[in-house]
Amino acid sequence: MARARTQAVEERPEVRASAQYLRIAPRKARLVVEHIRGRSVPEARTVLAFTPRAAAREVEKILASAVANAEANHGLLGDDLIVSAAYVDEGPVIKRWRARARGRVARIKKRTCHVTIKLTTAETNGAPRRARRTEAAAAPAPADATEAPAAEETPAEEKPKRTRRPATRKPAAKKPAAKAEEKPKPKPRRAPRKKTEESEES
Repeated sequence: MARARTQAVEERPEVRASAQYLRIAPRKARLVVEHIRGRSVPEARTVLAFTPRAAAREVEKILASAVANAEANHGLLGDDLIVSAAYVDEGPVIKRWRARARGRVARIKKRTCHVTIKLTTAETNGAPRRARRTEAAAAPAPADATEAPAAEETPAEEKPKRTRRPATRKPAAKKPAAKAEEKPKPKPRRAPRKKTEESEES
């Protein structure tokens, strides 16, 4: 029988931080957590700083705790980490009551939640982003690039410049000479009507 070969796979370190029994409704906390899932730590901090919800202040503290755990316990750089997982679980519900009309009672539910955030290193093609940048900067330039003479630049065919035609303005039409203002002629007065005497009947 052929034995199955076991390949050693390097697992990325995962750091977590959680807060339990927060006096926030789970539904309200999930609205904030969904915005930072999958983002880098600097982006998540910026999103939480400009989120007006009260749950954002608590989530920001949990994120800072996770970054401190990564830097102190694993020697990682906080800005190179990404939020791999962030979820909210329901906690116990505190029940209170409020008096209503006709001797009735209305129940008040004060919900709690447990928030968990996990951080991992961001990798590209199996190597951390920070390591790839340093390797690319330290790599020497190829010898061919230094020895090869610079290619002679061939001047591109010059396109004939367009010459703008002088703008031809149409001669302004001469306005007719203003006629001397004529004074309005006075209207002829009507002759008063003559009163006709009615002929007396004989």
